[in-house]
Amino acid sequence: MRANPNFQKLPAGYLFPEIGRRVRGYAAAHPDAKVIRLGIGDVTEPLAPAIITAMHGAVDEMARRETFRGYGPEQGYDFLVEAIRAHDYQARGVEVAADEIFVSDGSKCDSGNLQELFAADAVIAVTDPVYPVYVDSNVMAGRTGAPGPDGRYPGLVYLPSTAQNDFCPSPPDRGADVMYLCSPNNPTGAVMTREHLTAWVAWARQHDALIVFDAAYEAYIQDDTLPRSIYEIAGARECAVEMRSFSKRAGFTGVRCGFLVVPKELRATGAGGERVSLNAMWSRRHTTKFNGASYVVQKGAAAVYTPDGLAQTGAQIAFYMENARILRAGLAKAGFAVYGGEHAPYIWLETPRGTTSWQFFDELLDRAHLVGTPGSGFGPSGEGYFRLSAFNSRANVEEAVARLGKVFG
Repeated sequence: MRANPNFQKLPAGYLFPEIGRRVRGYAAAHPDAKVIRLGIGDVTEPLAPAIITAMHGAVDEMARRETFRGYGPEQGYDFLVEAIRAHDYQARGVEVAADEIFVSDGSKCDSGNLQELFAADAVIAVTDPVYPVYVDSNVMAGRTGAPGPDGRYPGLVYLPSTAQNDFCPSPPDRGADVMYLCSPNNPTGAVMTREHLTAWVAWARQHDALIVFDAAYEAYIQDDTLPRSIYEIAGARECAVEMRSFSKRAGFTGVRCGFLVVPKELRATGAGGERVSLNAMWSRRHTTKFNGASYVVQKGAAAVYTPDGLAQTGAQIAFYMENARILRAGLAKAGFAVYGGEHAPYIWLETPRGTTSWQFFDELLDRAHLVGTPGSGFGPSGEGYFRLSAFNSRANVEEAVARLGKVFG
């Protein structure tokens, strides 16, 4: 058997397993250290009562012959699809058809699986720093060369996101086949304005490019005038797909449910020059390789949109955003340049001058027993930055701020 050689282009370990390896080693050597983890963006609050009630009811249904369900529709049950249409789109003046929504087991899978729709020689553009899956899945597919000394892959178009452009780069002068955008952004916490997205939609239509818009953190936007969906921008249905997830908005990181919107207006150029439907392509891919999210999970996801579900998950989001405010204030008081944390659960800070992001990781772990995420793990432009997550208990966040003040204040 011959292995896929493109996997050899990737670093030895995915970012977060490498963090875990280092933390385990430190904990073994320092068993008395109380390590607080503010690195991986995993939620900590339990599922909301409305979700639990709905899932319990669904489990009971599966126990009775008259209500038992086997295979469900791969695209998602109507009760969830219609709730998504009403609350995520129609409530903001956006029309999305039922057969344009594809329920999945999460946006990470969708973001990786989407690359199967692109030609082998498609030109991929990403912001830098970037959620690693966007890059790694295209490396695995063979669209790049081996990484250079700076960590960049030949064949990808990198758009640096720095403090100088408010971590929201403008469209490039050149075209590309696919552009990945994430807003609110992971890892920087920046959110795109209506003007930003309008410029990107215009660029995509001019260059016949596809925007893969990751809106996994849209529920954390605090200013209602900011767009939550790219489809709030005129023309976006002709050039963009949108990913959303219940992981962070409703605590589904261990439950798994998300969805992808693929408008029927989207067209790509086929091998013979003909225009082909991306909606039809994704439907074929989705129904061929996926049997659908479970009925129990989808009932829980639908409960997010009930009055109780909206109130309870909204309170959880407010809790995490208060954590973010506390972290921002504590870091600023300790002398750090701090970004993000206003419309996203992530704090993006500059490391002390002359300190690399991995050096700061080790220093933070050793001196304050705190774990974060080195910015360089998200791309070359992430060097010199560091990500902290607001997903934690209030007690741990307050303790983390106290430790930061003692060590760096």
